[in-house]
Amino acid sequence: MAKAQANGIEIEFDTFGNQANPALLLIMGLGVQMIAWPEAACRQLAEFGLFVIRFDNRDCGLSTKFDSFGLPNIFAGMAGDTSSAAYTLADMAKDAIGLLDYLNIDAAHVVGISMGGMIAQQAVIDNPTRFLSLCSIISTTGAKDVGQPSPAAINALIQPLGHDREASISRGLEIAKVISSVKYFNEAQERDLITRSYDRNYCPAGVARQLMAILISPDRSESLRKLNIPTVVIHGLDDKLVDPSGGYATASAIPNAKLITFDDMAHEIPEILWDDIREAILANIRSASTVS
Repeated sequence: MAKAQANGIEIEFDTFGNQANPALLLIMGLGVQMIAWPEAACRQLAEFGLFVIRFDNRDCGLSTKFDSFGLPNIFAGMAGDTSSAAYTLADMAKDAIGLLDYLNIDAAHVVGISMGGMIAQQAVIDNPTRFLSLCSIISTTGAKDVGQPSPAAINALIQPLGHDREASISRGLEIAKVISSVKYFNEAQERDLITRSYDRNYCPAGVARQLMAILISPDRSESLRKLNIPTVVIHGLDDKLVDPSGGYATASAIPNAKLITFDDMAHEIPEILWDDIREAILANIRSASTVS
């Protein structure tokens, strides 16, 4: 792993494969570190002739924290008051572009999950010549009438955080149980990722600032209608954190986007579905005529 100086901050990143190959930028979701992109999956994608890049978003993992801004007023943000926000999704999209600049990559394929899908959408909107294809997974357009969390998901997220390591890990596991599917939830795997993430870096205030960025960022629907790159949208129909309407709206907004849904998948990428999801990503990349 390494650090890049990009967009005025430090971004922790990792790469797999030959840098001479077409680049694939992976963007993770709210409060989730880059290690949630499994090394095995990244190496597998690299074996298909890609230069794979994963990174920690700002305020997460080992990238720059914005602690000087303190905790945002989430409820004020929901009402339209942006005064306590540290940044927007557009700023986070600039981080992604800055990382590509640091690596001397002119254009890349991009895959984003959840908030990462929102960042990926914004990055492509703002920098259409820098991206070759887009894959938006369990994400949404930013429109207020689609992609909203269920009451159960909201309730899980607003519960008090743990006061120590074990309590925090237990809280993380409780949230994972609520937003994951009954069919595919793997408690041992989730506990392992949550534990490794906590020990690597624990920054709950950063999660709040990222959430604020989501809340105050505008609806991307009209801008998405102007995109002209191969796009695949993937969503689980059991998603309680980002309602499937968000996936449908994303696919509807982007011209010629392909929508792929999975009946029993929730806000997750189940290991058993990875082969199907990987093939959807690769098929979309191939449609951009850069990988044979």
